[in-house]
Amino acid sequence: MSVITILAMKEIRDGLRNRWIAATVLLLTSLALALYFLGSAPTGNVKASSLDVTVVSLVNLSVYLLPLIALMLSFDALVGEFERGSMLLLLTYPVSRWEIVVGKFVGHMTILLIAILIGYGGTALAIALATGSSAEHWLAYIVMMASSWLLGGVFLALGYVISSLVQERATALGAAIGVWLTAVVLYDFALMGVLLADREQAISQNLFSALLAINPTDAYRVFNLTGFESVSQVAGMANIGVKFDLDPWLLLTILGMWVVLPVTITILRFDRREL
Repeated sequence: MSVITILAMKEIRDGLRNRWIAATVLLLTSLALALYFLGSAPTGNVKASSLDVTVVSLVNLSVYLLPLIALMLSFDALVGEFERGSMLLLLTYPVSRWEIVVGKFVGHMTILLIAILIGYGGTALAIALATGSSAEHWLAYIVMMASSWLLGGVFLALGYVISSLVQERATALGAAIGVWLTAVVLYDFALMGVLLADREQAISQNLFSALLAINPTDAYRVFNLTGFESVSQVAGMANIGVKFDLDPWLLLTILGMWVVLPVTITILRFDRREL
């Protein structure tokens, strides 16, 4: 068994022992089911699939909830080990620092995957038993689940960067909350304010597309709400992706880069950190 696998399994066991997995699964399942039952009422009037309505609801929920869950999982991944003294013990073993980062990250990604599969997958099972949907609707739901995992991975990686830069858990927690507020709330408010103030229309569609795409939460939202015609109709975003030239593969690539680059920065930073 590789070092990375051992470290990942340790993080999963810690997640089970600290009730992280149980709490996350319970939270995602309860909210997803609530959104499904609340959103299923109007589907008879607008002739929308229950899955499409649920996808739209879960995307808007995930934008706020999954980044917060991911940051709370990862903000003390490294600095917490240093404060407890367990990192010094771990480094006495024949293990590379990059293996520590990757192993812990894989473990946290697995925790998120378990929570999403059970939480959102359980809701999909309830929908399947209650209603029938076409293959396109199911594909949109599965893609939403996969991209939600990727979004969680983005903020896990950002949490690791924070954990590698600070010296105390309290500082890491404050920085994690700041990252969440900036990416999820303040960025969109700032972008909206700039657009409202731009009376000369100096911001072109291409520039607006770029500003929208570079933020991982907006890239995730646009990807899911415009990637399938049935979902975009329910969300009221039909043709938005075409209008602003936001290719789905480009958005996925941006999300992937938001995972790879922070993890790389964490490895480089952790490798230079003095004990």
